[in-house]
Amino acid sequence: MGDTPQRSAHAGTGGTPVATSHERPAGASARVAERSGNPGRPDGGLGGGGGLPRARAFGAERAFRGLTLAAGSTVLIIIAAIAIFLIAKAVPALRANTESFWTFEGWFPNDDPPKFGIGALAFGTVLSSLLALLVAVPVALGIALYLSHYAPRRLGNSLGFLIDLLAAVPSVVFGLWGRDYFAGPVADLSAWLNKYFGWIPLFGEGPYGSSILLGSVVLAIMVLPIVTSLSREVFRQTPTANEEAALALGATRWEMIRTAVLPYGRPGVVAAVMLGLGRALGETIALALTLGSTYAISFNILEAGGNSIAANIANRFGEANDTGRGALIASGLVLFAITLIVNITARAIIYRRREFTESAA
Repeated sequence: MGDTPQRSAHAGTGGTPVATSHERPAGASARVAERSGNPGRPDGGLGGGGGLPRARAFGAERAFRGLTLAAGSTVLIIIAAIAIFLIAKAVPALRANTESFWTFEGWFPNDDPPKFGIGALAFGTVLSSLLALLVAVPVALGIALYLSHYAPRRLGNSLGFLIDLLAAVPSVVFGLWGRDYFAGPVADLSAWLNKYFGWIPLFGEGPYGSSILLGSVVLAIMVLPIVTSLSREVFRQTPTANEEAALALGATRWEMIRTAVLPYGRPGVVAAVMLGLGRALGETIALALTLGSTYAISFNILEAGGNSIAANIANRFGEANDTGRGALIASGLVLFAITLIVNITARAIIYRRREFTESAA
């Protein structure tokens, strides 16, 4: 009584077994680790506490990383190469120009001495694009909301497919349709607008026909599928929990959309609108067929006339001499800068709403 029982070295005696690792000779653990290929783990790699295996010097991960880096760098190189090409070709014509390139409203680069300016062309480009967005964006957002939250799924998918088909129609078809068929209704609309809203500078007197209004309406139809498609996908990504929470608090369908869907999708809608603006700024053939090819800064969108940078390049390139081609390339450089600024602005607006980018990641 009171004596401490002896601990047996054999498990069969009922005592506590003695760890066998203490019976190994000195250096045995190191030799086992060396044979296992993991010197940091003395148990031969069977237990925890050891270091992670070394990464390969060259593997699939590094190859993919290098491929993506090369792809991103290629895009930047292409943009820089385009800018360098435009500047190199435009500088000789700009040096030969005898008028202010930014304020002169005429376009006579083939004359001796050459005279040309970008003012009227840049004004027509921006004005027609903004009017197109003013017409297209409300319609596109209404269609996107109906397809994503009101229409039955089968009907919404079918209508969405039909709207997306508008993006597949060539721009020359839109231009011919606008010039040969749509010009008459737009002329009647112009007369009505001038009759009742002629006190507004935008709706001045005619003659009516190929005008900024006609070109803007055609551009709006071309931009519509882009803004609609992107906005529809953004609205569908709204978290279901947000929508159900708004409905559970007693909100109507419209109140749920106004408080849950639109705030969440605002950055995506901004990106869609900016993408549509970039599409409108660069449109060539449709505006070349529907505008009147005049060189004047006028806020009257009803009278025949108007022009844009891209349409002017399409109309004048065939008859231009060396200086004329340089002048057209200089106008293309301005359009390139405008488009770049628009895209950078859109990206900055999106990154200001970090909760959207983080939730979409």
